[in-house]
Amino acid sequence: MAEARITAIGMAVPETKITNRYFEKIVDTTEEWIVSRTGIQERYHARPDEYSSDLAVRAVEDMIRRYGVSVKDVDLVIVSTVTPDQPMPSVACRLQYRLDMGPAGAFDLYAACAGMMYGINLAKGVIAAGSHRKVLVVASETLSKVTDFTDRTSCVLFGDGAGAMLIEAAEKGNVGFGITGSDGSGGADLYISGYADFIDGQPVTHNRKIVQNGRKVFKWAVNTMSEMFEKLLAQNDLKKEELSWFVPHSANLRILEAICAETGFPLDRTLESLVNYGNTSSASIPLAICQALDQSRIKSGDTLLLLGFGGGLTYSGTLIRWM
Repeated sequence: MAEARITAIGMAVPETKITNRYFEKIVDTTEEWIVSRTGIQERYHARPDEYSSDLAVRAVEDMIRRYGVSVKDVDLVIVSTVTPDQPMPSVACRLQYRLDMGPAGAFDLYAACAGMMYGINLAKGVIAAGSHRKVLVVASETLSKVTDFTDRTSCVLFGDGAGAMLIEAAEKGNVGFGITGSDGSGGADLYISGYADFIDGQPVTHNRKIVQNGRKVFKWAVNTMSEMFEKLLAQNDLKKEELSWFVPHSANLRILEAICAETGFPLDRTLESLVNYGNTSSASIPLAICQALDQSRIKSGDTLLLLGFGGGLTYSGTLIRWM
């Protein structure tokens, strides 16, 4: 079986920067309150005429500029998003067309904030199966379009952004054993309304906005991700002391602090993207990696544990050795 190797990465965010001061004007909050409870200092919001497909294209173009790779021979495109331009056609098909990738397979993946990790694990699987050799995995989110700007506790969290990874068949891979999982009993604790009037008997607010029970999601995330952190290390036969970086989904700085406290892994070796970009759902992990690369923090040969978690409730992770 061929092994999977990440060969390139890129990112994109919109041009419009939104500071915490903006929210002081529209809801009852302060910059001090936002930073103390979330750690977020700024985020970026898409223009009204800017969509997830636009950010996805820019993330891939950034990846091409960084590494000099080509996507013309990509044979599968996977896009993680909870904010597609429209339900159909998929963002992946829009991306395949706009970047002229030939007859590559293309589909959108709905796993919320764990979506990029689901995509990486899927890419590894189809490469191992021999059905594909070059897979483009993209996470692209325009959460500002589904943010409830009257909810002071949630509207300060979300930002827009995209990340792209190229994963190829190779004799020697750098993607380790991964995990994927879910806990559907928490569906009503974090959702964007659609067609149904209820989730497990609980009424749904039909305004196409993000609704979440922050306390329940916080508790679930800390408990489950701490367990999955240990499971991933064990599956990959790695000791905690041998891990270079932990890269969890950047949901909230307090969640990351709690996971690090529970696992005993140093916070200063945990990469995040939320301080400068907010919670960008499935795009947060590639944004964190690109940010760390630009800061010369990640070195060749470093071992990274990636772990996403989010609505569904879903979780997924893997271990990679940086190229």
